[in-house]
Amino acid sequence: MDSTRRSFVIQAAGFASTLAIMKSTSAAAPAPDLIARMSWLNAPASWKRVGDKLIVHSRPKSDFWRKTHTGDIRDNGHFFHLKANGDFTLQAHINGQYAAEFDQAGLMVRVNAENWMKCGTEFFAGKRRASVVFTRDFSDWSTMPDLTETGPVWWRAVRYGESLQTWCSLDGKDFAFVRDGYLPGSSAEVGIMCAAPDGPGFEAEFDQISLSFENLEKNKPV
Repeated sequence: MDSTRRSFVIQAAGFASTLAIMKSTSAAAPAPDLIARMSWLNAPASWKRVGDKLIVHSRPKSDFWRKTHTGDIRDNGHFFHLKANGDFTLQAHINGQYAAEFDQAGLMVRVNAENWMKCGTEFFAGKRRASVVFTRDFSDWSTMPDLTETGPVWWRAVRYGESLQTWCSLDGKDFAFVRDGYLPGSSAEVGIMCAAPDGPGFEAEFDQISLSFENLEKNKPV
């Protein structure tokens, strides 16, 4: 392993260890004006805001995916976003009426159509899965059992430099580390996403959406 890759691995491991032992005293508070600053890439069939909650109904045959396995490029999923420069923590409390294969709802961080990450709950093989996809022209995909079969899940994405980590939690306090990946550039569009690749569309709910640029220095890789 060359020195550059060894340094990245060591830093990523240190970052994961630091965040793994960190216990938040409370869930991140929602920014009251955050939703008003966000806009849609590919508007859903319908959506409404109820206080700080968004209720979104996805369109059928919608997805974000590039090339791998099928060769298809699909970029018509629903992404409600705003721009974030530099390091950040993005978080939301998410649930959905998942029923059809690949119904999905979660977070997305997107540099452009060829470079992005999505994470959240995805319905696959008859069960809810915690799912993460990183795309650098070609999409990859990893899953594990979801934290619950019925309730909402907190998802968190933390960017530090070109490292992007994903975490999930049942209570918004104790987060389990899911995955670390590479994301190029210094700015990205960030927000919530949902899609229904195979089904007729489904309803998803998002609340406690927050975006923070503070208190990241203490989590710096060592």
